[in-house]
Amino acid sequence: MILDDLTAMQQLDSSRMIDEIDHLPDQLEEAARTAFSLTLPAWKGIQRVVIAGMGGSAIAGDLISASIASTCPVPVIVHRDYGLPAWAQSPDCLVICCSHSGNTEETLSSFDAAIERNCRAAVITTGGELLSSARSSNVPVWTFTHNGQPRSAIGFGFAYLAGILTQLGFASVSLEDFINTANWMRHEQQKYLVSTPVVKNPAKRQAGQMVDRNMFLFASGQLTPVARRWKGQINELAKAPAAADQLPEADHNSLAGTVFPPELLAHSLALFIQSTADHPSNRVRSNLTRRAYMLAGIPTDHFTACGESPLQQLWSAIHYGDYISYYLAMLYGVDPTPIDAIQDFKKELGKTK
Repeated sequence: MILDDLTAMQQLDSSRMIDEIDHLPDQLEEAARTAFSLTLPAWKGIQRVVIAGMGGSAIAGDLISASIASTCPVPVIVHRDYGLPAWAQSPDCLVICCSHSGNTEETLSSFDAAIERNCRAAVITTGGELLSSARSSNVPVWTFTHNGQPRSAIGFGFAYLAGILTQLGFASVSLEDFINTANWMRHEQQKYLVSTPVVKNPAKRQAGQMVDRNMFLFASGQLTPVARRWKGQINELAKAPAAADQLPEADHNSLAGTVFPPELLAHSLALFIQSTADHPSNRVRSNLTRRAYMLAGIPTDHFTACGESPLQQLWSAIHYGDYISYYLAMLYGVDPTPIDAIQDFKKELGKTK
């Protein structure tokens, strides 16, 4: 497909995933305005926080956790599984259960464990069984309305988590920060819109370089979960494989895996996601690691997140990755919305219950 053929893209994208991507800045601002108007009980003495969720809900947890890691006085971990870690118990542990549908079985299991262990709990959801369980247990619920795919609701998940953690004194982000970030995203996205031709559109050109290549995505610091977000979007929108890795850890293992099999590596692309907010040593590592991959015969590229603040850089990188994944889906000739493989798996899993 030619990425300047707007008619062909509109026909392929029958569920209008592009609208979700285009409106992400609006979603983020709307979610922040709501989140900073909601309230929590006057909780005291919380010593650790667990964000329980899967998929897009968990990625939002990764993003907020990475954003506040250098300033947050308590550990904030993301739990992608059934139940809870053994140490998550008693009222000094807050468990925030996040599920777009409210019916994610792993997250429901985490909620039940939180109640059983007398943890403090909060819920972020659109409805479902999780909403009902939270209300019957007198647990605070922050709801939102979103009719699209869970992966497209990342603005709600991130802003609501930021609102909760800010109220508790664990984060210091403000509504003004979110508004400025949304405005920056709107400014930047003009380069990435479907109507912007390939010759002027870096997202379309980047997607073109990814065709028929196995993607290796690298990032560090607060952008580490951005690499994971790009991976998930490439998987779900373009139905293509990708792997996300973290610096400096990758230099202690992944760097050695650049020899075999040469046929596969030659058809790969190592893309390094960078930011001026990265630790200076990690900026050096990113450049040197990219050079090592190039010398090993593996094609590479890089993206530098732009913005005047770490929050703006974080979200400009997320938004760019969404556009890339969308255009890659167009180039593969696949509808970016359905995720048949995941739905089929859930059906098979349901048969085992």
